[in-house]
Amino acid sequence: MKHKHPVEEANETSIFGSLSPDDFYTRHSVSHGTEFITSEHGLKLFTQWWIPNPETPLKGIVCVVHGYTADSSWFLQLTSVHIAKYGFAVCAMDHIGHGLSDGLAAHMPDINLVVDECILFFNNFRKRYVATMPAFLYAESLGGAIALLITLRREGVMPARRFDGMVLNGAMCGISDKIKPPWPLELLLPIVAALVPTWCVIPTRGSLPKLSFKLEKQQKLALANPRKHLQRPRAATAQELMRVCREVQGKFNEVDVPLLILHGGDDVVCDPACAEELYQQAASKDKMLKIYPGMWHQLVGESNENVELVFGEIVEWILSRAKRATIDSNVDRGI
Repeated sequence: MKHKHPVEEANETSIFGSLSPDDFYTRHSVSHGTEFITSEHGLKLFTQWWIPNPETPLKGIVCVVHGYTADSSWFLQLTSVHIAKYGFAVCAMDHIGHGLSDGLAAHMPDINLVVDECILFFNNFRKRYVATMPAFLYAESLGGAIALLITLRREGVMPARRFDGMVLNGAMCGISDKIKPPWPLELLLPIVAALVPTWCVIPTRGSLPKLSFKLEKQQKLALANPRKHLQRPRAATAQELMRVCREVQGKFNEVDVPLLILHGGDDVVCDPACAEELYQQAASKDKMLKIYPGMWHQLVGESNENVELVFGEIVEWILSRAKRATIDSNVDRGI
């Protein structure tokens, strides 16, 4: 059965439209839970999950990673509910400095800490289900770079469990020149970051919501998020975002999980050319690239018709890989 993406029911001020949160979950046949966990570094981090009702057979797990200045409770929650309705246990967390988690607002001076926190939560969430349950990563914007680093963390104190596939939606594998700090500030960024690491002093060429969402309604909804950080990027955070892009670009050829890459052709936030480079260099035997001409950074911010196209392809891809992973697991176990 095909489901419509819940963003169609949102209005300009609420992702739930005219419904209460509980009525929204009931309408979409999912249960919802939340929990604060403590990271290895003593931070309180907000986590949540969406589980399909018992009459929908559970097909797998999807771990969701949000982007810079986003959180797990706004647009990303709508996509999480959409995926859950197809039979997936979906979980997400707010990164440090985002949403309801501890930390200075929108400050991420070390992405490696974020990777640690995601791995800790995702590994523990997956332990709630049988070890053979297919599991996937779904990530947006900066979350795409974080998801890539999660899949590449195979050794050390906190390795990530293997995923059966990864979906990257508008992944920040490279920041577009159209939004980077103007020259020569980009060259001076390391000095600025060292002197005033937490100051919101780094100019970008435009407002992120207005550059990310094509429809005015979705721009207004993005601005209505009570946890949205609308100030300029902090100096050390801006430097770290650019460093992480360089790091993941240097590891494209190490990516070997089944991979679906989706990107708006007119994305001026994250460079579509870097998504194409990832596709070309990735060692994944099963990989697919979808560049949508005319679409912007936030694909959930497109027309209803285009949202159904994009997220229909996402769900279809996850469903087919979950079925394949289940068959392979049964063969391995002699079933």
